[in-house]
Amino acid sequence: MHLKRIIAATTALVSLSLVTACEDADADRTPAVSGPTTGPGPSKDGGAHADTLQQAQVYVQRYASCERMSTDPTDGRLPLTEFTAPGKWSVTERGVCSDRVGHGEIVFYMFSDMKAFQEGYKQRVLTKIASGDPDYGLFSRVLVGENFAVTPTETATALKLSRSDLRVLTCNPTARVPEGYQQQKGPVDGCVLSDFVASEDGDGSPNLETPKDPATEGEAPQPDQPRAGSPGLPRAGSLTELKQLVHPHTVDCTGYSTDPATVAIESIDYQPVITGAPRDWGVKERAICGETGGAQRAHHLTWLDMVSDMELLQTRAKAAQQEDLKDDNRLKATASRLLVGQNIAVETNDVAVRNGLYQLQFLSLNCRPGFSAPAGYRVEKANVEGCVLTNYEPGAEVGGH
Repeated sequence: MHLKRIIAATTALVSLSLVTACEDADADRTPAVSGPTTGPGPSKDGGAHADTLQQAQVYVQRYASCERMSTDPTDGRLPLTEFTAPGKWSVTERGVCSDRVGHGEIVFYMFSDMKAFQEGYKQRVLTKIASGDPDYGLFSRVLVGENFAVTPTETATALKLSRSDLRVLTCNPTARVPEGYQQQKGPVDGCVLSDFVASEDGDGSPNLETPKDPATEGEAPQPDQPRAGSPGLPRAGSLTELKQLVHPHTVDCTGYSTDPATVAIESIDYQPVITGAPRDWGVKERAICGETGGAQRAHHLTWLDMVSDMELLQTRAKAAQQEDLKDDNRLKATASRLLVGQNIAVETNDVAVRNGLYQLQFLSLNCRPGFSAPAGYRVEKANVEGCVLTNYEPGAEVGGH
């Protein structure tokens, strides 16, 4: 089953790796780069190596279309949002070629210091995250070799290049490489090199993990804990750990409370999944994040749950969801969706928050009759009949990195 590393927080956030630059009407007049006299290839250390931009182009052409190379900084095929340029991150030269087969472009960066390049990219990712773009770099299309990097605009092209000695550089701290793919730490702490291409459009690397049914597999559970073994879902040992898992890049828990009266607050704009006593839903501890109101209107409410009985929680949530669906087969926009891990859950009606939780491997409970998801999304067995766990939300697909 394919793994979709889904969905960025908002369509307004754009990264270099997804920008599809317009073809310049005058591109034929840009200076072309001549072919190499010697062939590029893997170095003695196993990474892709090229002595010149021309050799880097030839290397890429073994795996993907790359025509009409240009080093003109005004070439209209270059991304509208600058990633980096000569003089930064030890970059010595930049070029761009047309990916005719993939209907996109590939931008090249020759650099003199691998660590300096990766450190520059890491700082860019962290700066974007700090500025309010927590998903920047999750769908990285930065593929690096020993002394050059490429950033294709198309997922299918990145997938082709991942089969070479180039490796996908990922520095977002919430990113995860699934089992079955090669990965290694980069020369910069916090960065990973892998052959896994994450993509929200479903065309990236397939999910090679074999899902486990938590109801039938794994070791016997400890008291008040679900059975071990699950389809890669996250877990936490306490509300504090759960808060640390989701805050601050996915859920804003600046306003946080475990006070039962505060947790029980509902808003006209934010309706939780759980109503009444949490223990009647199989939840042993519960917290709320966000601005709960008072003199001001409530904002950004999200509920965090430590679950002692996942089957009971999903059974109650299924009944609530079907009650909401029965009139027009649609869920109210203000109604929260239940996203679950192994022994934890989050309730939120914020699409952007849910997108971030999917990156952390949470899956949402969907009990809509006849539900199906396109190829590339996850659909796993739920704890109750008639429901699935998924990261696909019809109509909620948005652009990303």
